[in-house]
Amino acid sequence: MNKLTSEAKQLLNRGLDAHLRIGVTGLSRAGKTAFITSFVDQLLHTSTHDNLPLLAAQRDGRLLGARRVPQKNLLTPRFNLDGCYASLRELPAQWPTPTRDVSEIRIAIKYKPRNKARKLLSRTATLYLDLVDYPGEWLLDLPMLEMDFATWSEQQLTRLQTIELPEVQEWLQRAQSLDIEQSTDDKLINAVALEFTQLLLSLKAQGYQLIQPGRFVLPGELADAPVLLFFPYVSQNKPSKGSALDLLVNRYKEYQQQVIRPFYRQYFSSFDRQILLVDILSPLNQGEHAFSDMQVALTEIMKSFSYGKNSLMRRLFSPRTDKLLFAATKADHITPDQHANLSLLLRHLVQPIWQHVSFESVTMECLPFASIQSTQTGFVEQNSQTTPVIHGISEQGEELTVYPGEVPATLPKAEFWNKQGFDFVSFRPQYYLESEPLPHIGMGKVMQFLLGDKLR
Repeated sequence: MNKLTSEAKQLLNRGLDAHLRIGVTGLSRAGKTAFITSFVDQLLHTSTHDNLPLLAAQRDGRLLGARRVPQKNLLTPRFNLDGCYASLRELPAQWPTPTRDVSEIRIAIKYKPRNKARKLLSRTATLYLDLVDYPGEWLLDLPMLEMDFATWSEQQLTRLQTIELPEVQEWLQRAQSLDIEQSTDDKLINAVALEFTQLLLSLKAQGYQLIQPGRFVLPGELADAPVLLFFPYVSQNKPSKGSALDLLVNRYKEYQQQVIRPFYRQYFSSFDRQILLVDILSPLNQGEHAFSDMQVALTEIMKSFSYGKNSLMRRLFSPRTDKLLFAATKADHITPDQHANLSLLLRHLVQPIWQHVSFESVTMECLPFASIQSTQTGFVEQNSQTTPVIHGISEQGEELTVYPGEVPATLPKAEFWNKQGFDFVSFRPQYYLESEPLPHIGMGKVMQFLLGDKLR
């Protein structure tokens, strides 16, 4: 009876537009954990601070406050907000530990409605907001559902052959020398698969972002599971039953059916809205290979948001996302005069994707922002010239005042990479005062896009 009552209440909330489920994703180090921490923190402080003037409900004086409430999905790990706060309160302050798996937090937001239907029911209304954090790397696996093992292997080996790194060439020679079509040695398969995983982790550390399978570098609860022990291998013959090659093919199929599909069915297709966090500044700093790889990775990720009638997403699942936000993170790591360029560059990155992917009834936007502002802005006078700068503490503990350089407003040309004039520095967060909301840049705009219409 209690279960039926709870389900009926959820249906009523959804019918009254009183429940919103937002997916938060992005590739590693894009700032998902910091984003959710700040998002929740800003809401918790709305009753005592005017910290979100660009969120219409607060600007109009209708936002009464927010609090954490128990999440409904008891099988999803809880987002560790208290642990994030503890990191920010350390001396020196530290960035919260990134999450490696799906996590969730629920917030109840109380406000005065303007909507006539809601006002008839009560003078106040409550929006229940679920924020779900999941790795963007997992979205890179969607195209695998349309490929058999042979097709995927050929694609992956072709890509690896274009990467001129010694460790890549060594692994390719090792994999190509294998004769596993008749062998039944699963120990050999496991050893080479682990070497393949280590290779992917090494590429990721060097700025490559198109990593497939995504779970190999962020396995979550599947760490050490045999389903992650396979690698690309091209053979001209059909695998004989019981052979090592047959084992590879079966593990690949199991990964498709038991890892990729359940994620999209259980989580992805349940989101009402999504935000994709994009760290553009780090690839700009790492070089042309990292930036180009990020661009291709974004193209692959966008396939997950294709809801056209003939799309893989529409054929296999029933997504209901009606708003999608591309957000360029770490705007506090550049000077304010470069924020417009950061926004334009993000638009250029995703515009070709929009042109080739069919979206139906999905509203999209691009915004630059900083979840937790870690620097202060100012100017310095030098040789009778005024230069904008940012000031903060680097992650190595050094106090710095720098002008990082210009962010290109369009996709960077060869001269940009030749000059190497952009110098991105990672800064520590400022010390967190519990009585004050976390400092931010542009969070109000982000929140207005994601939930402003639900607070009417």
